[in-house]
Amino acid sequence: MLIDSHCHLDRLDLTAYNGCLDSALQAARERGVGHFLCIGISVENAPVMRAFTQRYADVDCSVGVHPLDLSRGSEPTMQWLLDELDHPGVVAVGETGLDYHYQSETAQMQQDSFRLHLDAARECGKPVIVHTREAKQDTLDVLREAALPQAGVMHCFTEDWPMAKAALDLGYYISFSGIVTFRNADALREVALQVPSDRILVETDSPYLAPIPHRGRPNFPEYVVDVAKFVAELRGVDYAEFAAQTTENFKRLFPLARVAG
Repeated sequence: MLIDSHCHLDRLDLTAYNGCLDSALQAARERGVGHFLCIGISVENAPVMRAFTQRYADVDCSVGVHPLDLSRGSEPTMQWLLDELDHPGVVAVGETGLDYHYQSETAQMQQDSFRLHLDAARECGKPVIVHTREAKQDTLDVLREAALPQAGVMHCFTEDWPMAKAALDLGYYISFSGIVTFRNADALREVALQVPSDRILVETDSPYLAPIPHRGRPNFPEYVVDVAKFVAELRGVDYAEFAAQTTENFKRLFPLARVAG
């Protein structure tokens, strides 16, 4: 079995599936994807995340506010986060983090929100899902300051090995998306070779970042198989072994997830 550890089911372009999310998920299941973690990005979409977990036994979710969504909707509060995190099916905090590529002018707002999410993670004991882009040092500084006792994940990792090593030293897992398959991603592939086998995850981040050979088209959870096969071959391990390893890693990181088996 394989797990898509990060997808946005509420944002999928379902044209190819006649507008039916059930069909998109079934296509993934038929390729061996047995579980999906659907990621919250705003106060407004949290009820949708919870609804997915009630509708599908193989979907769990997170709740949080993405750094780029802080200026687009309602701001999170500690009470809102803790209330949402108390729902069954909500197994993680986030995604949260820092993104200076698009909104460097909101850096302080992002850092305040990041710290709030980390405080909520400490309070509830659930792992945190971290987004970082062009904010390497600040991201690591905030994570070190928080010093969470439980692990989290650096999702859709695109940074260098020194950052990966620093995150691993703090207890975080590293998750790779379709970006690792891109032709200009040699440096990222070097990171994918070095991450310990018990700390690696795979994801789609769908509907974004479709892996080769689907690049340029909408991304779907079923394509996590293409990401996993690519990374397994890169690391010189059998695909079935890699799928089993990443599944075990996911279950260890997200112990409340309703993963079968």
